[in-house]
Amino acid sequence: MHSFPMFIRTTNRRVVIAGGGEQAAQKARLMLKTDARLVLLAPDLDAELADLVATGVAVQDAAPVTPRSFADAALVFIATGCPGLDAALHALAKQADAQVNVVDQPSLCDMTTPSLVDRDPVVVAIGTEGTAPVLARRIKTEVEQMLDPRLGTFAALAGRLRGAVAAQIPKTDRRAFWRWAFADAPWQLHKTGQERAAADLLKQTVSTRDVPAQQGHIALVGAGPGARDLLTLRAVQRLQEADVIFYDRLVDPQVLELARRDAERVFVGKTVGAHLWPQDRICALIVAEAAKGRRVVRLKSGDPGIFGRATEELNAARVAHIPVEVVPGVTAASAAAAIMGQSLTERRQTDTLVLTTGRHCEDDDETTDWARHALPGTTLVFYMGVGAAQKIRHSLLAQGIARRTKITIAADVSKSNQRIVSTTLADLPEDLDQSGITGNALVMLRIASQPAQAIAQIA
Repeated sequence: MHSFPMFIRTTNRRVVIAGGGEQAAQKARLMLKTDARLVLLAPDLDAELADLVATGVAVQDAAPVTPRSFADAALVFIATGCPGLDAALHALAKQADAQVNVVDQPSLCDMTTPSLVDRDPVVVAIGTEGTAPVLARRIKTEVEQMLDPRLGTFAALAGRLRGAVAAQIPKTDRRAFWRWAFADAPWQLHKTGQERAAADLLKQTVSTRDVPAQQGHIALVGAGPGARDLLTLRAVQRLQEADVIFYDRLVDPQVLELARRDAERVFVGKTVGAHLWPQDRICALIVAEAAKGRRVVRLKSGDPGIFGRATEELNAARVAHIPVEVVPGVTAASAAAAIMGQSLTERRQTDTLVLTTGRHCEDDDETTDWARHALPGTTLVFYMGVGAAQKIRHSLLAQGIARRTKITIAADVSKSNQRIVSTTLADLPEDLDQSGITGNALVMLRIASQPAQAIAQIA
């Protein structure tokens, strides 16, 4: 680092802004978030700055500027809009040993202003040492989405109670108290608008010293098709709250990077034909961890409710009386269609979407019934269809689907190694073999409602 990030106390201290125009007004808006005493060095002020002075928010110093003008200032901003005047004022400020920021002149800056995510008193500062301001703004946008708008008021409430907690909650129990406050019922009440109920619950708990044991919880979280920026905000929140994460083989490692650093990670992946982690064992594990009072995330690729074995895990949690929720994710069919810039449905052509799976075809004695879905006006998507390509072709041809019907195979959707292969129903198994695609991939086709028209390719 060439700059060390830190927070500077502003209470009962001066912040001096040299300038009376728009550049100075921009710095004033930033400093108005603090409780500093704002001093404006300028003989003339624009309307916005003049109003700050008129309302007593800031004071104007119109006298000739000297080093004394900057004495004892917590921060100095020089923003006249004139590079030459800015440089001269910088020299005077440095004679007073002030810490100075000169607008648009990095070489004259002792400090730079970061991008701020403000949930006062919770403040996140983001800086790139002047190398990439656009990137800092992008990160700010992402953090803004992650932090609940009510977080600041809850943190302020917690701050007001810290003295009472220190006086009445034994030191050995305080960490558990605050963990409960910020992760459990008080925070959940507050962020849903029940601020008074949250405050009453906290105060009652402090008074009785009866800190609730942390209640276990299971979240079945959809990790999406691969790319971590396709996760929902709720999915990211659950990852950051989790004590332990059970994840599948198809979950991208970058998704796990969004979790708490100290969260335990347990791989429970399965491979086709080799169920090293049978489902009943996975159910038993996640229930056992939640029964210890831990917050458990069962991280599944795609959407948990689409061929994700969610029902077994939901039932296991409910039988054990453990709170459980499902956090939906972007399913691979939606992501594949988006990547190809196409829609899964089309007006007057396809008004029905069928998601099915080819995995049951591994049992030669099991009767397949895909043909009943292969109707005009249908987009048909086979999950895990690679190993069943021969049977898919046979079933659809037997239904009378044209041999020239376009098929798209989508593998590793949204990942860096994603592959999209186009073929026809007649050539599906052979082209799959030639492509080298194995494991989980989508087999997709559209059966238009008007067969005489061209059938569009879809992925």
